Amino acid sequence: MTKKSTPLIRGSVSDRERSLAPDLARGFMLLLIVLAHAPLLLFGTTPGVLGDFGRPEGVSSVDKVVDFVALLFVDSRAYPMFAALFGYGLAMMVGRQLASGTSELEVRRLLRRRSLFLLLFGLVHFVIIGGADILAFYGVAGLLVGWLLFRENRMLIRALLFVGLLYLILIPLAWVGIASTLVGESMDRGISATTTYAEVALEHLIAFPFVPLFQLLLWPILLPILVGIWAARKHLLDKPQAQYKLLRRIAIIGIPISVVGGLPRAMIEAQLWEPTSAIIGLAAAVHILTGLAGGLGYGAMFGLIGARVSRIKASGHTGMVAWCLAAMGKRSLTFYIYGEAMLVIILSPVAFGLGGMLHSTGAAIVAVLVWLSGVGLASLLEFKGLRGPADALLRRLVYRNRGRRQENGSMNLTK
Repeated sequence: MTKKSTPLIRGSVSDRERSLAPDLARGFMLLLIVLAHAPLLLFGTTPGVLGDFGRPEGVSSVDKVVDFVALLFVDSRAYPMFAALFGYGLAMMVGRQLASGTSELEVRRLLRRRSLFLLLFGLVHFVIIGGADILAFYGVAGLLVGWLLFRENRMLIRALLFVGLLYLILIPLAWVGIASTLVGESMDRGISATTTYAEVALEHLIAFPFVPLFQLLLWPILLPILVGIWAARKHLLDKPQAQYKLLRRIAIIGIPISVVGGLPRAMIEAQLWEPTSAIIGLAAAVHILTGLAGGLGYGAMFGLIGARVSRIKASGHTGMVAWCLAAMGKRSLTFYIYGEAMLVIILSPVAFGLGGMLHSTGAAIVAVLVWLSGVGLASLLEFKGLRGPADALLRRLVYRNRGRRQENGSMNLTK
């Protein structure tokens, strides 16, 4: 007996259905991402103790301070937040479709189609644009764990525990091995002033099939995706007022754990501590694992902020900062790609090549300026009632113009 399939009853999320807290979190998340990725395009610097896996050696005291702060609050803290919001968006998408009457079979097809198109977007982003890509991994993740979206909480918790235990074992082993290989070796940056666009594109094309596997094994990105699915079932961000105490607890516990866990690696990369290669690897592993707590803590913090802003908005006042940040968050796919593209254009040797002259401080300034320009563009799109171009394209490809037409809706990467 075959399952009956019904067409999609509805399209993607509309503006009326959107929640403020997730969009605020996405807007802030995009700042963390460009801050984390900008140093990867510096090629006039000396690699740090972890080579291309870490930050370059700071030249000035200001550079060392910037690196120290970034390792405590940004690096390996941005992607867990990104991943959790991605999982949250998947769960909300599936929940809305099922609640509207779309059959489970058709929702599974929708999820599979979305995952495959994210893989395609990731290919274009990584090979053609040359940015540091996470889109392809999210496509793979959707195919790997999408079935959990249709299972009960008990199965989801089991998967969380299994994946968490696996990473607790795998991450330290992997990073001790990486550090043992890199420390003491003569290292160069992966790019130089003579690197051409064709060389980068070809290298990325060859590497593309392996990048999602590499990300799966060396960074616990799958775990926050599962946490995001769990959080969506608890409505932590779309109904933050009802979960205020839990959100506060997650933020108060998660962010300090992240800061403390980041201290050893921050001290090492700031050249305040010179331990053995095994300790460097363990410090990197602890930094990555505790970054999960930081990313989730940031997400919870924006749940709290979203609850407060919603109360203020209900009284008839709308803060300009929150409005601009949410405008960017609504278009997170577009402005993720925009941020990566601008970093490549400004810093990489295939375009303006400022990465050959700047160090950590300059890269951070460029990242902030790129993000601010994105906020301005997103605000303009919001004012004109327009979707982000990449978000709109993904929406058309995934939904195939099926379901009811929803005006002013936007489908972003994490929704």
